[in-house]
Amino acid sequence: MARESFLLRTDPKLLDALRRWADDDLRSANGQLEYILREALKKSGRLPEREPPPSKDKK
Repeated sequence: MARESFLLRTDPKLLDALRRWADDDLRSANGQLEYILREALKKSGRLPEREPPPSKDKK
């Protein structure tokens, strides 16, 4: 999976809370934010489905 980066400006207190939560879950702050976003997108039905692997059966 390719990764794309972007700049996020946020309140320092929010970032500190995110880092503490990430530490509790043994994740990096980046990993925690990605986890939170992925879960929210799944819950709202907005996360695109993964494409199935190509079929090996060629006709």
